[in-house]
Amino acid sequence: MKFQARHQPLELEPEQHILELLPESGYEQALQDLAGFSRIWLVWWFHRNKTWRPLVLPPRGPAQRRGVFATRSPHRPNPIGLTPVQLIGVTGRKLILGACDLVDGTPVFDIKPYIPAFDIFPEAVGGWVEEVENSLSAPPKFAVCLSVLAQTQAEWLRTQWNIDFTQRLIEILARDPSPHRTRRIRRRGDVQRVIGCGAWRALFVVEGETVTVLALEAAYPRRFLNDPKLEDIPDCEAQLAFLSRWPSAWDPA
Repeated sequence: MKFQARHQPLELEPEQHILELLPESGYEQALQDLAGFSRIWLVWWFHRNKTWRPLVLPPRGPAQRRGVFATRSPHRPNPIGLTPVQLIGVTGRKLILGACDLVDGTPVFDIKPYIPAFDIFPEAVGGWVEEVENSLSAPPKFAVCLSVLAQTQAEWLRTQWNIDFTQRLIEILARDPSPHRTRRIRRRGDVQRVIGCGAWRALFVVEGETVTVLALEAAYPRRFLNDPKLEDIPDCEAQLAFLSRWPSAWDPA
C-alpha cells in the first residue's frame, strides 16, 4: 500500500523484498560478482506520478513549501527515483533485498554497486533536512490511543482481510497531527480531523498532547465501490464488507 511505503528505507526491523530481472536478456551474467556487495543503488521510475510542481510540500516538518530539487518528492520533471538498498543475496535473476521505499511493481531502470569509498561524504551538509531531522530525533510529542471502536475495526481488518496500517498511522500522528496536505490530514468540522491511510481513513481528535483515534473509515463512497467500471479501487471488497459491518460508518460523498 502506498500509505505504508516509507519515504526512506527503514532497517530497524528485518524485511525482505524480491527484485526479479527479465528473462532472456543475459541478466544472469550481468549480475555476476554483485553478491560480494552489501548494498546496491536502485535507479527506478515513479510510474504512478504524471504531474509535477516547482514548489512542493514535504511530508515531514512544518507546512512549508520547498523547491522540488531541494526535496525527494516523487513528483518531479523527470520522475526518477534513487535508493541505496541492502543486498541480502543473489539467486539466478532474483535479488533478495532489505528494506525498500518502492511500491510493488515499480519499474527499475538500473542497478549499481554501492561503494563506500566513493559514495559516503561524512562532511556533507543536509540543508533544511537537517533541521527537520533534529526536530524528529526528539521523542514524539503526542500520545496516540485508539477508541474501543477503532481497535475493533483495526482488529477486524487485520484478521479478516490482512490489512493493517495502524503502526504507520500512530507513527505519523504521534509526530504531528496538525492539518497537512501531503500527510493527508484535514479538518472535519470544528473539532475532528481525518487522515488518509491509503484506501482508508482515520477520524481523530486532539486534546492537549493526546490524539484519540475515534474510528476507521472506508475512503471510497459506496457508489464508487459498487461501480463495475471502476476496477482498480484498492481494497474494494474489504471496504464494501467494512461498510456492511459498520453501516453507520461515515460514507464519503
